[in-house]
Amino acid sequence: MMNKTNFRIVVVILVLIAAYLGINQQQQTPPKNESPIATSPESVFTVDDHQKIQQAFQQQQNNVQVRASGVVKAILADDHEGSRHQKFILLLKDGLTVLVAHNIDLAPRIENLQKGDTVEFYGEYEYNSKGGVIHWTHHDPQRQHIDGWLKYQGRMYQ
Repeated sequence: MMNKTNFRIVVVILVLIAAYLGINQQQQTPPKNESPIATSPESVFTVDDHQKIQQAFQQQQNNVQVRASGVVKAILADDHEGSRHQKFILLLKDGLTVLVAHNIDLAPRIENLQKGDTVEFYGEYEYNSKGGVIHWTHHDPQRQHIDGWLKYQGRMYQ
């Protein structure tokens, strides 16, 4: 049979375990008035790199990873030399224009794209005198480059 001292020790241990479990559970449960943490790439990245693109243009920089959006100013013929690319020109909010060269051998093409439509992009900026080129708007199957994407009418193209 358990004596009084052993009984008290067991009770203290049980109280400590219950307190530990209660505190641990409370720390793992988010308060009800807080919103859950966003985990999708779209909600984590709320970046507008228009200023970064303007700076890259002014400084004639290449290999600049950017995310922004623009309005389709012109739709060009697909490039069929080497890897096939869907090409169109976007007008950015600061007036700069960029050519988007989207690799359609690695990512789906944007069907029914129209002049005046808005396209969001995440890709690599390359300088040229006309405003620049955005490419790497697709996944890299060799995992040597950051994956890029285009977003049009709520759909991701990568």
